[in-house]
Amino acid sequence: MHILDSSAFINEYHTTEQTASIPMVNEELEGEASFRFDAMEGSGMHIHIPASGTVEKVRRAAGETGDRETLSDTDIRLLAAAFELDGVLVTDDYAMQNVADKLNVQVEVIAQDGISEQRNWKYQCQGCGREFDDNKDRCPVCGMDLARKNPA
Repeated sequence: MHILDSSAFINEYHTTEQTASIPMVNEELEGEASFRFDAMEGSGMHIHIPASGTVEKVRRAAGETGDRETLSDTDIRLLAAAFELDGVLVTDDYAMQNVADKLNVQVEVIAQDGISEQRNWKYQCQGCGREFDDNKDRCPVCGMDLARKNPA
């Protein structure tokens, strides 16, 4: 089963596989993309609402990779749906692809290149340069803002 993100509807994605999505994806769409969601739902696309325990599992995984602050609630729930349905997540979102990789969820990209490796992001203080594994509002040493940094 292919689990469709908003980019699938925006880019007119087509498949002969069974499809599913979540109601929050339709809320993100406008114009023709929203009509495509409605048409696919009318022609048999499964609408799935993931369990709260699975949503929490995805949030934890996103925290471990450093993508939690980047992902919307819709993204988290879509990842949870793909995990529960053991489906292929169809998205161009790099942060979603990174967390999907962490959760062993297969991904199919549409209009972009997919990720080449999983990343566990670090956070670096913009003042003193110290690095942290977790995102904080401010550096606990000097009080400056932290920025997400590529761990490579």
